[in-house]
Amino acid sequence: MKKVITVLILLVSTITFAQDQYTKGMEKAFALWGEGKMVEASNMFERISNAEMDNWLPYYYVAQINTIISFGEKDKEKLTQQLEKAQQFIDLAKAISPENPEIMVQQAMTYTAWIAFDGATYGMSLSGKVLAAYAAAAEIEPENPRVVFSKAEWDMGSAKYFGQDTAPFCKDIERSLELFANFKPVSKFHPNWGEDRAKAMVANCKE
Repeated sequence: MKKVITVLILLVSTITFAQDQYTKGMEKAFALWGEGKMVEASNMFERISNAEMDNWLPYYYVAQINTIISFGEKDKEKLTQQLEKAQQFIDLAKAISPENPEIMVQQAMTYTAWIAFDGATYGMSLSGKVLAAYAAAAEIEPENPRVVFSKAEWDMGSAKYFGQDTAPFCKDIERSLELFANFKPVSKFHPNWGEDRAKAMVANCKE
C-alpha cells in the first residue's frame, strides 16, 4: 500500500511540475510577443509544442505569429519561409484538434497572407479556400466572435478590392462585438484576440 501511495504522489508531482513548466513557458512566450519579439516568441511556442505534443495551442500560436509577420513582407523568399512554417504548424494543430474553428480561422488568415502578398498569383486559387475555411468554422461555432469578425473583415477587404460597398459588412463586425462581450476563453492561453480590431473597424464604419 505504501508503494502505491508513493507512486501516486510521484505521479501527481510529475504532472503538477509539467503543468507548471507549461504555464511558465506560455507566459514567457506571450510576454516576448507583447514586447514585439515575434521570432523569439514563435521559437518559444515551438519549444513548448515539442514538449506538449497533444496540445494544439502552441502549434496554433507558431502559425499565427508566422502569419502575422508575413503581412506587409516584400521579400518573397522570407514570406514563403514564414508561411510554409505557418502551414506546417496549422497541419500539426489540425491533427490534434481536427474540428476546431479557431484553427480554421487561422488557416483562412494564412491563405489571406498569400493573397495579400500577390493577389494576381494567389487570389484565384486561394480565395475559395478562405471562404470554405470560414464557412466550416461558422457551421461548427457560429457564435465564435473571431469567426464572425474575421469573415466580415475578409468580406470587407474583398469588397474594397472590387470597388464595392463595404457598409453591409459593418453590421457583421458590430455583431462580432456583441459576441466578444460575452465570450469567455476556455483558459487564459486560448485564443481571445480580435475585439480591439473589431472596435477600430466599427469606428471607421461610422466615420
